[in-house]
Formats: sequence, structure tokens, C-alpha cells
Amino acid sequence: MDEVEVVVAHSERATLRVGDVFLKVDADQARIDAEVEAMRLAPVPTPQVLWRKPPVLAIAAVPGMTLGRLGGPSTGSAAAWAVAGAAIRKLHDAPLPPGVGRAGRGVGELAAELDAECEVLVANGLLPAELVTRNRQVAEAALRPWTPAFTHGDLQIAHVFVEDDQVTGIIDWSEAGRGDALYDLATFTLGHEEHLDNVLAGYGSDADVDREVIRAWWAVRSLLAVRWLTEHGFDPFLPGCEVDVLTSRM
Repeated sequence: MDEVEVVVAHSERATLRVGDVFLKVDADQARIDAEVEAMRLAPVPTPQVLWRKPPVLAIAAVPGMTLGRLGGPSTGSAAAWAVAGAAIRKLHDAPLPPGVGRAGRGVGELAAELDAECEVLVANGLLPAELVTRNRQVAEAALRPWTPAFTHGDLQIAHVFVEDDQVTGIIDWSEAGRGDALYDLATFTLGHEEHLDNVLAGYGSDADVDREVIRAWWAVRSLLAVRWLTEHGFDPFLPGCEVDVLTSRM
């Protein structure tokens, strides 16, 4: 009998693996609905939906391996990172989905959230004031007008699977929707800045990619993640993780 593996679990949702089946438990039915619709529309490999019985979504495992993990070494070749970049470009060039995703928050809303979070990080002593101030300055470059694209919204390195230098599946689409394409590129390369050139080579040299904006999104994502991760049992202070990303901007 297959063992039950807890992939991730916190107060918002949980994902379990039983053999080749992943069971996603999410009390937010709208989020599950958005995830299924995004997988249906996305022009890239996605997991097969096996069944849905709220609050559970069952999906099949995808073949291949991730290119590494945040805080760990990269396990993928330069060619594999480029192939991932090409798949991300294909997604961004697709017809826009109906809803706004995590990468589509308005500039004013995001700036207010970021300022409030920076204040809490310093007030609670989670991060030094100078580290927060410097990264808030870096983050400003992300707060600009952008052309909407079909974005994944949570394109962590752990969500893209590759085999024989081909993308075999992209998972976890609950944050997908219209948004800033550079947010996806930044999320995918967070903590693996050394592979940004490979990703952009696959993404396409004709693309309008501002590297300063990608660096700004690294700062935004890390600043907004530190407290949430700490409160939900994760450690953003591990080597190569969010706090190291912030420190690298000093």
C-alpha cells in the first residue's frame, strides 16, 4: 500500500501525495476552480485532473524532475533552464485568461502592501531596518505600468518539471491569471540568479525584459514572504532563501 506523503501543509491548504496521485485540499473553492481553469487554458504541459470532490482536487503526478529548489543547488543543465524559459514565454504569449492573478495586483495596492509589510518587519525585529530600507528602494522598480500577460503567479522552481531537456509539466496554478510577465520570470529565478541568462535565452532575445525590474520583483517577493513563511513553519533564513536574496541586494 502506498504511503501518504505530506508535500506541504499550512492553515490555508495542504497537498498530499499517494503513489502517483496528488491530493490538494483547499477550503477556498474559488481558488481550486481558478486552478483547474488555468490548467485547461495554459498552452504548456500541466497535470491531468483525475477528479474533484470539494474541498479536494486529485491530479496525476508529472514525469521528470525540478531544476532544483530554493536554498539548494541547481540540478538542471543550462539547456534545461533555457527550455523552461521558452515554456514560460509560450505561456506569456497565450490569449489572456479571464481573471486577474497574483502577478496582476495593481501598483497602488502592491505599494501599500509592501510599505505596511516593511514596517512590520522592522517593528517586530524580523529584519534589520537597513536591509528592509535598501530592498524597498530596489523594489520600487517593479511598481510601474505593465502589459498584461497570461501568468502562472507562483512559478517557483519547484513547480516546473523537466526531463531530457523538455518541460514535462508545470504544477500549482491557483495564483494564475492576468499579470506582469516579469513577476513570473523573477519568481522562477529567485535564489538562482546565475541562471537568469539561460532562462532569458530560451524566453527570447526579442522580449522586452528589464533585468532591474526582475531584481525588483526578487526584493518584493522576498520582503512579502519572510513573515508569512516564519508564521507558517518555514525558514526564510536558510542559506540561499529569501533573507539571503535580500542581503545580496546590499
